[in-house]
Amino acid sequence: MAAPEPPVPDAAAVPDAAAVLDDAALLAAAGRWRDLDPDPAGRTELDALVAGFEEGEREGLVAAFAGRVRLGTAGLRAPMGPGPARMNRLVVRRATAALVSLLPEDATVVVGHDARRGSEQFAADAAGVVAGSGRRPVLLAGSVPTPVLAFAVRRLGAAAGVMVTASHNPASDNGFKVYLADGAQIGPPDEERLASALVEVADRHDTGDPSVVPWGSSPVAPDPAATAELAGAYVSVLAGHLAPGPRDATLAYTALHGVGRALTERAFAAAGFAPLAEVAEQCEPDGSFPTVELPNPEEPGALDRLVARAADVGADVGIAHDPDADRLGVVVPRGGTWRRLTGDEVGVLLADHLLRQGQGVDRLVVRTIVSSRLLDAVAAHHGVTSVATLTGFKHVMAAARARPELRFVFGYEEALGFAVGDEVRDKDGIAAALVMADLVARLRAEGRTLDDRLDELALRHGVHVSQSRSSRFEGLDGEARRADAVARLRSDPPAELAGRPVLAVVDHLRAAAPAARSDVVVLELGSGAWMAVRPSGTEPKLKVYAEVVEPLTEGDLQAARRAGVERLSVLHDALAARLGFPGGGQGLG
Repeated sequence: MAAPEPPVPDAAAVPDAAAVLDDAALLAAAGRWRDLDPDPAGRTELDALVAGFEEGEREGLVAAFAGRVRLGTAGLRAPMGPGPARMNRLVVRRATAALVSLLPEDATVVVGHDARRGSEQFAADAAGVVAGSGRRPVLLAGSVPTPVLAFAVRRLGAAAGVMVTASHNPASDNGFKVYLADGAQIGPPDEERLASALVEVADRHDTGDPSVVPWGSSPVAPDPAATAELAGAYVSVLAGHLAPGPRDATLAYTALHGVGRALTERAFAAAGFAPLAEVAEQCEPDGSFPTVELPNPEEPGALDRLVARAADVGADVGIAHDPDADRLGVVVPRGGTWRRLTGDEVGVLLADHLLRQGQGVDRLVVRTIVSSRLLDAVAAHHGVTSVATLTGFKHVMAAARARPELRFVFGYEEALGFAVGDEVRDKDGIAAALVMADLVARLRAEGRTLDDRLDELALRHGVHVSQSRSSRFEGLDGEARRADAVARLRSDPPAELAGRPVLAVVDHLRAAAPAARSDVVVLELGSGAWMAVRPSGTEPKLKVYAEVVEPLTEGDLQAARRAGVERLSVLHDALAARLGFPGGGQGLG
């Protein structure tokens, strides 16, 4: 039997046949783009690339036209600049035109943006295309967190939502996230329809059909009243997740130069917590992210200032949001130093806490296939259902919707994404921060800490140790090199790794159902150990995930954890060498 046709891999920009251009064709494509580009700054930048190309500096122009930005794990995301392979005003207008072509003529589309360079203009462009199509745009006033946009779609009865953000990506990037009427990120089969519409709009626009990208007769004004009402309703919903209880906790906080601060402060106040001890130099929105190399709470060094602030105030924990506040990072004190919790540790702590606070066997928790299987054991202990799904919150929420007989309590992915309840159908760093604060305050009232709870879970369910690593694949050939590494693993998987036999290879690209296919290879190593390899859908990275379950010797948790960390390091190094990049990439766990 022939193998199923693989889907388009998740990638920020994927070269296609039309991108293989000779010099004359490339210059002609640049000229057509310049004629269509509504951005004077973009045209100037493109002129400079063309001039450089003619003087022998080819890479800039070639990269700008090396294919088109395509739908990945979280919509469109790429470095900013002119050309179809970059994020810019023309790409945003075309993407919006493709989206509205799939919506009813009387549809409402809510549009929001973060504080990145270009985000406000991109949002105005999206709203202008919605208006030009005859549909109703609601442009949120000012920069907002991504979970507020997801919440707004259902709250306003919109047919779709657009959030202009590149989340935790480098400052050079931007993006375009799409939500449909259910308030969740667009997923199959609608994303395939949108991908086809994107190609059709671009092809027709390139060949001289301006009507395919409609434009309103006047700029769309932001709606401060709707934005204020949404913010108030959102804060009320978040506060409602917490049962009455102790609120005495000292928490340090950083927004990492993003847009989470204001609503986080409001939500904590509404829930009865004292003001957060903020990292002042990182709490105002600034799309250049001046104090961090990468604005991602997973990245080494990103939380150094949070750790310093937490130590200064004697905090119980430190919490961090990424720039659009849909992810949560946590640091905890341990033995005179501070340690960053992994996404798996945070996810299992939050899930266990929420399950302890509620009742009923009709509850559901969801994890991704590259997240810790400890969640399954925790769910079984509480007598509730746990489901594993593909990576990405479009899949997490789809798994929740697929079980309507169950109440969705919590979902997570190890990359610091957590969803609490059904009101916001996407990852929500602000809601997760509130639940974490509630857990910390309750433990503190008992004279205990987050580490104590982790120890309790390990004694009950076994010492699960997990870690992810990533390697970046930059340059024009980066995508090809990354794809080649995964293809080699897929065609010739190892029989053993670091002395452990590979008992099974699960290739999710060959799943029988199209909606279940994804570019992920999982290696089952037995005794609860596994590894997985997956290209990132938002950055030029190859991510490798691993988990081991260590036996306890005379109840020595720390010895088991040390053994697990050593075993993970050996496994990561072995698989990295097999994939062709010795050194194992950068650890994120």
